[in-house]
Amino acid sequence: MKPSIFLELVEIKAKTASVFPFLMGTLYSYYHWHSINALELILFFIAMLLFNMAVDINDNYWDYKNATGSESFRRETNVIGVNNLNIHLVGWLDFSFSLIAGVIGLYIVYKTGIPLLIMGIFSFAVGFFYAGGPKPINRGPLGEFFSGFTMGYVIYLIAIYINTFDSPTTILDFKFYGDALLSSLLTVFAISNLLLANNIADDKEDIGLGRKTLVYYLGKSNSIFILKSLYMLGYLALACSVIIGLLPKMMLLTFLITPIVYKNTIGFTKNPIKKETFPLIIKNLLLITLTEVVSFGLGVLLNF
Repeated sequence: MKPSIFLELVEIKAKTASVFPFLMGTLYSYYHWHSINALELILFFIAMLLFNMAVDINDNYWDYKNATGSESFRRETNVIGVNNLNIHLVGWLDFSFSLIAGVIGLYIVYKTGIPLLIMGIFSFAVGFFYAGGPKPINRGPLGEFFSGFTMGYVIYLIAIYINTFDSPTTILDFKFYGDALLSSLLTVFAISNLLLANNIADDKEDIGLGRKTLVYYLGKSNSIFILKSLYMLGYLALACSVIIGLLPKMMLLTFLITPIVYKNTIGFTKNPIKKETFPLIIKNLLLITLTEVVSFGLGVLLNF
């Protein structure tokens, strides 16, 4: 398998959806507790990337397997069919990456405690059932929720926990989890919108493949309204997080990119086509998460 095909199979371009929440969680830990556990954090980063790649391999694998009534999708769209990949090799890659990630994860659980085990089991379950099982998540109306919540919040939360589990001031109560959720909502919604936009652009193809996504139930116009609303709610959550001190004031710099996010969103919603305008939503995710990390880093560095 050529490296370029492998990178397409694991959807390397989408890895910002996990890397930036990881960085945000690390910055949040240092901002509030001045605590970084480097070894466990590096191991988690490796396990996270491996499992993220495994999930995307699994997604492509089951999309290929389930598209039994659509040979054109297999031959012209799915990376496995387009490149004539060995389906058994793809399956073994998926299994191997998941196994290695699981072993590393269990070691980190041994070092840090049961809360990580619970978060890890949830993440693995979502990762597997996202595309696998009798009723995959990505073929139903909850894909946007699970993708945004798991990648935008749970990865962020795990990074925070790993860095602070041994801090005497860390209390795993409702406030701990609630503060983390509020401060991550812009990222959560930006990731959710990536899948929502994908489903809006693929609405006709999804129906042909038997998928009943959120767009199928709400219709394209209502789904577009939700996409726009999620961006606004995310920025509102960011402002609230800064006001109550969860995030540094420097993160208000993230509002400087709102004209670009707005322009990209309008460009997509006026003409939602996968190959032409969907990349605008990908750019939104990259721009939002990158700006969050940079502004958060400046806030930590300048203590402002």
